[in-house]
Amino acid sequence: MRMDKFDLNLLIVLDVLLEEKNVTRASERLHIGQSATSAALSRLRDHFEDSLLVPVGRRMELTPLARSLINPVRDALMKVRATVALRPCFDPATVNRSYTIAASDYMVSVLISKVVREIANIAPGMHLNLTRVPDDILGQFEKGDIDILVIPEQYAKRIQHPQIDLMHDEHICMMCAEHAISINELSMDDYMSSGHVAIRIGEEGSIAFEEWFLPRYGRQRRIECTVDHFSAAPFLVMGTDRIVTLHYRLAIEMAKHYPVKLLPAPFEMPSLTEVMVWPCYQDEDPAHKWLRERLLSIACAITH
Repeated sequence: MRMDKFDLNLLIVLDVLLEEKNVTRASERLHIGQSATSAALSRLRDHFEDSLLVPVGRRMELTPLARSLINPVRDALMKVRATVALRPCFDPATVNRSYTIAASDYMVSVLISKVVREIANIAPGMHLNLTRVPDDILGQFEKGDIDILVIPEQYAKRIQHPQIDLMHDEHICMMCAEHAISINELSMDDYMSSGHVAIRIGEEGSIAFEEWFLPRYGRQRRIECTVDHFSAAPFLVMGTDRIVTLHYRLAIEMAKHYPVKLLPAPFEMPSLTEVMVWPCYQDEDPAHKWLRERLLSIACAITH
């Protein structure tokens, strides 16, 4: 297809070239010959009157113009794909779509698992690919690899796409039931003198609780173990006198199945706000909108 004498198929090639910065790798991703990719690059260079990719030593680098094209080209392709996927009416019972939701295992356990069970009955053709929140949150999101992102509020603020508060939760301390059998409450000294399990979340494995705790109290917990998923928390405190500080709703469920004891934290802690973020080009898609509404509806039912 051509628009204003420009072959729109070249946009697909350009998008991959801008990401890979390598003709051979771009050819492999596009499933076309290297000569065809080289020819497309030549036509793109003629159109933009710019080299786009230039050799620097053994690698290729983007020219300033090429760098400025990354986001506009990606946005244009995402909008085209979303437009093509639109249907005049939406019927959950007949939908045949796949969506990727990036969220922590905490949110999968507390909320998203309930959504999965619900849509199994009313939208069996909707496939949900549940994945961890990537280190490069914005990069993966902008590439269109994630359809719905569920992350804490402090991370969501950095993303300029539609979003809405999904649910709120509090924090609580968890200990091994045997070691905490005589403990009914934790003092600040108890808390600070104990070893801790810390859960890494968010970009580049930061420990969000530590980021909040240190500036306010000027004291550092003695972290003896770190983990990047919440589901391991009870296993890492059982048989020890360690403490793990985590979200109340998840801790309540864990306490039903594991020999752990829950205790209030000996200091005030801010509540957690989980936010749902989605790409702007998916905003009006009926199936995507329906899925967002299901997430929000079940979240409201949990928190009320």
